[in-house]
Amino acid sequence: MSKPSPKSRRLRVSELRSNGETPFLLEPDAAERAALASEIGADSLRKIRFEGKLTPKGRRGWDLHAKLGATAIQPCIVTLEPVTTRIDTDVHRQFVPEEQILEADESGAETEMPEDDTLEPLGDVIDLTAVMTEALSLALPTYPRKDDAELGEALYTQDGATPLKDEDLKPFAGLAALREKLQDKDE
Repeated sequence: MSKPSPKSRRLRVSELRSNGETPFLLEPDAAERAALASEIGADSLRKIRFEGKLTPKGRRGWDLHAKLGATAIQPCIVTLEPVTTRIDTDVHRQFVPEEQILEADESGAETEMPEDDTLEPLGDVIDLTAVMTEALSLALPTYPRKDDAELGEALYTQDGATPLKDEDLKPFAGLAALREKLQDKDE
């Protein structure tokens, strides 16, 4: 199976093989990875590999099956130190004529989202970079956190007053103290 150049980012639907698979491979260079990291909110992306194939689906559609592998660096939400995340995920999209998507939407009378989230409208081109970017942004952790990072306790109060701590606000903490006091008194 021969692979097209990694620079193949947008495939014209009219040029795809209608009787077989169309393989693809995207491995963005350092400048492309830096731009992509900025777009998805990561500090950097060490490597990305998006490899798969487009297969005809009937007369008017295409199935995309691919593997996405990437190493992303994001800031820890607690310490802001770099957190490295390895992503290995399968990607599946079905590019179909827009009327098929509308039919799928109308079949569920009051649904806000179509049940099949792999459906994409088929246009003149299939933008592999857009599919890769979306899959990568969905696979990244929303709140990256270092394993040993702990959120400390912040205390705020007026000058001269005793600050409230989290344990002071627990509703049964006072009852437990009262129970202990009563038990000590009975003894």
